[in-house]
Amino acid sequence: MDNIVDSLNKAYEKFVLASASVLESKESAGGQKASLTDAALENFKEKWELFRVACDQAEEFVESVKQRIGSECLVDEATGLTAASGNSSQAAATGAATSLPPISAVRLEQMSRAVRWLVLELQRGSGVAPGSLHSSSTGFDTRFSEDSTQ
Repeated sequence: MDNIVDSLNKAYEKFVLASASVLESKESAGGQKASLTDAALENFKEKWELFRVACDQAEEFVESVKQRIGSECLVDEATGLTAASGNSSQAAATGAATSLPPISAVRLEQMSRAVRWLVLELQRGSGVAPGSLHSSSTGFDTRFSEDSTQ
């Protein structure tokens, strides 16, 4: 993370220096078009692009961390790990409010993959043919053995 912040900071500093250079070269040329101004503008464009790339990389990093934290929180919540590590009265209240038993992290990952697969299929517009999910009469997906026991 420090590398990303340092990279973003350096790109920003170079971008600011390039913009100052453009202003100085325009001022020294008296507003006339000059090769020095053109060179400063080209440098400015280059630094602008490099700064944008650094911003995009930082944004991607932040998004990946947000997703990782969200996934970890979801797994902790689903497996009951937050109840074990948190305030016991708060955990009891939370458990009573949801009244759902915790599930295993492996089971949660299986369900997450199944949902992602269905979303991708729906986004492609192919839809899902009736009966292709192999649903049992209980409405659970029989591809997962734990569904039939619930």
